[in-house]
Amino acid sequence: MHIGFIGLGNMGAPMALNLLKAGHQLSVFDLSASSVAALVEAGARSAASVAELARRTPEVIISMLPAAQHVKGVYLGDAGLLAHVAPGVLLIDSSTIDPMSAREVSALALTQGNRMLDAPVSGGTGGAAAGTLTFMVGGAAADFDAALPVLQAMGRNIVHCGPSGNGQVAKVANNMLLAISMIGTAEAMNLGVSLGMDAKVLAGVLNSSSGRCWSSDTYNPYPGVMEGVPAARGYSGGFGSNLMLKDLGLATTAAQQAGQPVPMGALAQQLYQTFSRQGNGHLDFSAIIKLCNGEIE
Repeated sequence: MHIGFIGLGNMGAPMALNLLKAGHQLSVFDLSASSVAALVEAGARSAASVAELARRTPEVIISMLPAAQHVKGVYLGDAGLLAHVAPGVLLIDSSTIDPMSAREVSALALTQGNRMLDAPVSGGTGGAAAGTLTFMVGGAAADFDAALPVLQAMGRNIVHCGPSGNGQVAKVANNMLLAISMIGTAEAMNLGVSLGMDAKVLAGVLNSSSGRCWSSDTYNPYPGVMEGVPAARGYSGGFGSNLMLKDLGLATTAAQQAGQPVPMGALAQQLYQTFSRQGNGHLDFSAIIKLCNGEIE
């Protein structure tokens, strides 16, 4: 299958590589010449612009972009994808953006004969490289079925979440919960250690008791408890605190639009905002434990 791929960042590049490994023909575009060159070396063809990529008439076009303004910039306008793509091409946006923007772009695509899915991912750069991402997909069931073989080349768990925008709904709800659970795990670990408990023993108790959660048993934020997680390497790598802050902003904005109170989500956003403004946005989001234990004020 001929697939177009737009956005070759930390997530997009390994996703595109997995499509090549699965035997697909790939045309790629990114503003970074070095990112494009790496994919070309792996077997992809470069496009000089979004419009040129669209004019090559791929059967599917996937985008992986930083934020809603970038998605709208790529898809809309005279130089955008929708102005040049042929009717019938299936569009898949795997960016993490707000549900309303996803629905807006999808509706515009549909008016000119292009089916579109929002398909944000979970699993981080490791999952992108390993091809084990979770895709949360919003759109028509028939379009989901058509996209499934392509998504399976990049992910392991592909979930149809309902109509357009619902993939983004699932993503922002999941990441809001993740932020809240990480802060809760950090507070619990700090409390137990401050009261004389060994951190590894405490983590073992939590992970076999009712407080167990992914933030504790898979990604524990306390140094020395687990190997292979950001807490074991000075909170480098992983999922940056600024990225978590962005997703919390999407969640709280969506909550305001829906009239749904999210007091814990709003508090998590404030804590990550404070952490980021202190210059720590580059650290993994589990580094919020530094704020929780008073190491950073």
